Amino acid sequence: MINVSNLSLRYGKRTLFEDVNLKFTQGNCYGVIGANGAGKSTFMKILSGEIDPSTGSVSFTPGERMSVLKQNHYEFDEFPVIEAVLIGNKELYSVMKEKDALYAKEDFTEKDGERAGELENVFAEMDGWNAESDAATMLSNLGIKEELHYKQLKELDGNQKVRVLLAQALFGKPDILLLDEPTNDLDIQTIAWLEDFLAGYEGVILVVSHDRHFLDTVCTHVVDIDFGKMTIYTGNYTFWYESSQLAARQRSDQNKKLEDKVKELQEFIRRFSANASKSKQATSRKKALDKINLEEIKPSNRKYPAIMFNHQGREAGDQILQVENLRKELNGELLFSGINFMVNKGDKIAVLSENSLATSAFYDVLTGRDKDFSGEFKWGVTINIADIPTDTTSYFEGKDENLIDWLREYSAGEKDEQFIRSFLGRMLFSGEEVMKKSSVLSGGEKMRCMFSRMMLQQANLLLFDEPTNHLDLESITALNNGMKDFKGTILFTSRDHELTETVANRIIEITPGGIIDKLMTYDEYINSEAIKKQREELYALA
Repeated sequence: MINVSNLSLRYGKRTLFEDVNLKFTQGNCYGVIGANGAGKSTFMKILSGEIDPSTGSVSFTPGERMSVLKQNHYEFDEFPVIEAVLIGNKELYSVMKEKDALYAKEDFTEKDGERAGELENVFAEMDGWNAESDAATMLSNLGIKEELHYKQLKELDGNQKVRVLLAQALFGKPDILLLDEPTNDLDIQTIAWLEDFLAGYEGVILVVSHDRHFLDTVCTHVVDIDFGKMTIYTGNYTFWYESSQLAARQRSDQNKKLEDKVKELQEFIRRFSANASKSKQATSRKKALDKINLEEIKPSNRKYPAIMFNHQGREAGDQILQVENLRKELNGELLFSGINFMVNKGDKIAVLSENSLATSAFYDVLTGRDKDFSGEFKWGVTINIADIPTDTTSYFEGKDENLIDWLREYSAGEKDEQFIRSFLGRMLFSGEEVMKKSSVLSGGEKMRCMFSRMMLQQANLLLFDEPTNHLDLESITALNNGMKDFKGTILFTSRDHELTETVANRIIEITPGGIIDKLMTYDEYINSEAIKKQREELYALA
C-alpha cells in the first residue's frame, strides 16, 4: 500500500501539486492521467524517491518491494541482458553477487563458509534457483529472442532496450509497480501479453500511458491530475471520460430536474457495470462500479481541441483510388510488393505493416513525395487529398513566422486574420499564443497546427501516418472522434488500438510478399487465426 500525505511540489512560483492526500491499495491498478505538463511523470518520480516533494510525505507498507520502469536506456549498457533483468530484484541480485564473490575467493575461510550458507538459505527462500529461467521467460514473452539474452545491453537497439527494461521492472513480482509509458515501441502481441500480465497482478500498479485501450484493459481506477489537485475515480479511462462528459452536459443543463439527472447517472453506471464483464479486470471493476457514489461523478476541467474534418470543399465521386502492382525497395530492402487494391467511397482503411518504414513509404508514394517505385496508382479526378506524415519537420524547420502567418499559407480562400485565428482557436491556441514562432513549437503543438492545416484544406480524402505521436489523451480522443465523424474516405496508420478499432471498417496489411485486404474491424483482424497464418506465408515469400 502507498500513502500520500499533504503532498505539494513547487518550482519557484509554479505549483504542480498542492495538498495531495491519496491511498493506493493492493490488487488495484491506477491509471495516472492529466494534460501534458500536468506532472504525471513527476508524480511517479516522487513516489519512487527520485524527486523530493516540497512538502508532505509518501509512505509504504513495511517490507514491500517497489519496482520502477527505468527511463534511462543507457544505465545498464555494460551488463548482459539477462543480468540487467535480474537487477530488477535488487535484494536477490545483491545476494547472488555476494554469494558468487565468496565462492570465487582463493582463501575461502570457515567464516566465509558460514556466510555462504546463510546466503544460500536466503537465496533459496527467494526462489533464486529459478531466477535466471524466470528472467529468460520474461524476456521471451516481451519479444527478446534467446540468442540476445547473454549479449551486452549496449548491443541491442532502442526498441529492444525498452523491452529489457520493462522485463526488469516486472521481474520478481514486486509489491508495487510504477510504469511510465510501458507500451511505447511495443507491438500488438507484446502489448496483449502485458495486458494479461497486469490484469492478473496482485500488487499495487500505477501506470502512465497515452494508450486508451491499454488503460481500459488494465486499470481499476483513474488518478486525474487537474489544476494542481489529484482525485482518484473508480473505473477505467473510458468510464472516467464518459462520466465526466455526462456530468459536464448535466451541469450545463440548468432546466433538467435533479431526479432526472440522478436517474441518468444511475443508468450510466448500470450500463458500464454490465459492460465490465468484457474486461480482463472484470470482477474487481464491476464490484467497484456497483459501489460507486453518484457524487464521485464530476465534470472534468480538461480542454479538448475541436478536430472536425466534415467541411468538404467538393464531394468525392465514385472513383477514389486504384493501386496496381505497387512495389517499393529502400536501400536494398524490399518493403512491399504485389500491392493491388481499389478504395471505395467512404472506406476508412487502417494500413498495417510489421515494418513502419513500409507504411511511411507507402504514403510517400501515394502523395507524390516519393517517385522511386514500380507499379502504378490512380486517384479519382474529384479527389482532394490532405495528409499528415509521420515526420512533419519540413513544415516547420527554418520558419520564423508566427502561427497566423504559418497557417494562412495553407488557406486557399479566406486569408482574414480572424478566420485563421478561429482554426487555431479550435486547436487551443488562443490570445497571444497565436503569435508563437512556428519553429519553436513542441511536438504536440506542431501536430495541432497540422490538424488546423488539414481542416482548412476541406479535403474529401485524408491520409494519416501515426497521427497520435506527441499527442496527449485529450487530443487523441478529439482526433478519434473527428475521424469517426468524417463523412469522406480515410487511409491511416496508428498504433493507438482504440482509434484503429473504432475508426476502421477495412484493414489492409502490406508485406514484402503481397497484401491482406479484409472488410472487418481491427480486433477481428488481429484475433483471426486464418489471417495470422496468411501473414506468416506472405512474409515467408519475401
